[in-house]
Amino acid sequence: MQRCRIVCLDTTLASSYSQAMEIQLSPEREAQLNDYASRHGQDPATALDEVLRDALHWERQDYREAVGAIQKGYADFKAGRVRPLSEAFDELREKHHLPR
Repeated sequence: MQRCRIVCLDTTLASSYSQAMEIQLSPEREAQLNDYASRHGQDPATALDEVLRDALHWERQDYREAVGAIQKGYADFKAGRVRPLSEAFDELREKHHLPR
């Protein structure tokens, strides 16, 4: 693993300051980051920040959707809105063309 030095800027304070952060990237990941940065006309630190921002946004959204679906399913269960398991499995088999 190679070390990659990234400078982080805290833009939440009135007076911005920088703080260095070191992360370890495999040579393959570093090459991918450099390629991404080059294709987007960015330096690697900016590219990494952009990609990480998007990945964390997606992860938060995915988490919220999963929790929401679980809560809905539990509320349906508590309210008696259920059906036999065999019926649900039959529907899944038909939907995904699975054998019985």
